[in-house]
Amino acid sequence: MEQEKIFFSSLKTISFSEDEVQVNGIKQSDELYQNETTKEYAYRLMRQEYSSVIKRQYENIVVLTGAGSSIGIGKSNKGKSMKGLWKEIIKNIQYSSLEEFAIRINFSEIQEDYTDLEALLSQAMLYQKLFTNDNEVSGMIDKIKEIIKRNCTISITRDAPHHNFLRKLTSRKVKYSRTKIFTLNYDTLFEQAASQGGYVVIDGFSFTTPRQFNGVNYDYDIVYRSSHHILSEENFSPNVFHLYKPHGSLDWEENDGRIYKTDNVTAPLMIYPSSTKYESSYQQPFFEMMSRFQQETRSKNTLLITIGFSFGDVHIKTMVEEALMINPSITLLIVSPDATVNENYEEFRERSFRDGNVYLISEKFDDFVANYPQSEIYIYENEGGKNID
Repeated sequence: MEQEKIFFSSLKTISFSEDEVQVNGIKQSDELYQNETTKEYAYRLMRQEYSSVIKRQYENIVVLTGAGSSIGIGKSNKGKSMKGLWKEIIKNIQYSSLEEFAIRINFSEIQEDYTDLEALLSQAMLYQKLFTNDNEVSGMIDKIKEIIKRNCTISITRDAPHHNFLRKLTSRKVKYSRTKIFTLNYDTLFEQAASQGGYVVIDGFSFTTPRQFNGVNYDYDIVYRSSHHILSEENFSPNVFHLYKPHGSLDWEENDGRIYKTDNVTAPLMIYPSSTKYESSYQQPFFEMMSRFQQETRSKNTLLITIGFSFGDVHIKTMVEEALMINPSITLLIVSPDATVNENYEEFRERSFRDGNVYLISEKFDDFVANYPQSEIYIYENEGGKNID
């Protein structure tokens, strides 16, 4: 039977079928998994492999998440893939109207079952620049954007993996740099998890009201200052992480050229899926976010984990490829249910065989978080706020 591949690295590949498990193309003895199915055993092997990689000591941990970290999560409204967003657009706008819209903007690739939303909006925005007085096209673009915004407005649940993920990511020695999370999603799931878990989020916005964006805020940190010791003692506060949103957020808005973070935003500052997002990434605050990503991936002894990101954004993919070329101490983990088969990952699969620092993992976000190893050397004392080795 055909083997399902679930893990790629330079030293080990893991696959399974209904009848057997293979490691590096060699059938494993049935005696090794008498009480497990072949799938269970293969996934256990895979999780042992990536856990051993994560358990190494990294001075810098960077996480990049795409839609895969939000799909299926939420209360009444759940995170969706691009295909899911298209279904919502069809549900809210008659397909016949969308066909007329496509004809008007000279877009020939529209299909009812699935249409590349990024390609559609790119063509529509190009048309809009040429025919600025076409209110029908502008109105349809606004409708589509509103549907995207509405479907990305998600309330986190108590069992969402974001809670556990933040706990594990921040449980590390404070002598290392803060964990950095870059999310390409518009939703506020990480912010909600941080609020409910008592984490401090350094997100580029001031701690004063109104919260205004300034990139220098990423250079600040949170410390405890002891007042009852004879000598002044400062200790970095635990439960702090950096959050970057290179595509914008539902709670960002622009006013008189300044960017604010606030509730009840009517026109959120977001880079909608279209070819113009590359141009927009050179504007603030997006340029600051991308510059920081490039800077962090060039740092020594870095673990970069991408989750649910298909590398469809060429400028981000290029930065990752560049980091692999110029940073010999970076380790890349690509986590996605289709990481071992999707053609978007083909270049990285080739790298995984050639290099010793690239791993492809066929895993969903929630399963990856559940099996993400808890730091065994991190112990935090409530009194004194110190890390013990």
